[in-house]
Amino acid sequence: MVSTEEKAELAKRAGAEETILVEGFKDSALALTDGEGVDIVLDVVGGPVFTDSLRALAPQGRLLVVGFASGAGIPEVKVNRLLLNNVDVRGVGWGAYAMVRPGYMHEQWDALLPLMESGVIKPPIGATYELEEFGKALTEMEERRTLGKSIVKVRD
Repeated sequence: MVSTEEKAELAKRAGAEETILVEGFKDSALALTDGEGVDIVLDVVGGPVFTDSLRALAPQGRLLVVGFASGAGIPEVKVNRLLLNNVDVRGVGWGAYAMVRPGYMHEQWDALLPLMESGVIKPPIGATYELEEFGKALTEMEERRTLGKSIVKVRD
């Protein structure tokens, strides 16, 4: 799910088979799955999108809550929605998970670094900013104008 066609193209270049615009995504997701719904939704947006995410799930689907980028507040779950289709909602707080497991972040980095160095994992790089432009980088991210990962150069 993306907010613009430009972001959809970026997702497709990164390997996405299908993209859906956030506007009307529930109906689009159901149409793509012949009315069955999707198995997993990774929700970084929250707000009103959250309820549509639940409605787009297939029976026994899972909604992964990662954040609340919409700024519309923290959504609430009406548990009857969970019961009706045997779906679940799971919080995915990586920091809370990793911080109580000594050495976990080093293990993850040791596993990821060779994949990044070999090009297996290659995140799309959007804009690069000088340290003096850090405020601009944050503003563009807040206004959802960024494409890919933003880089702020701390030193040359």
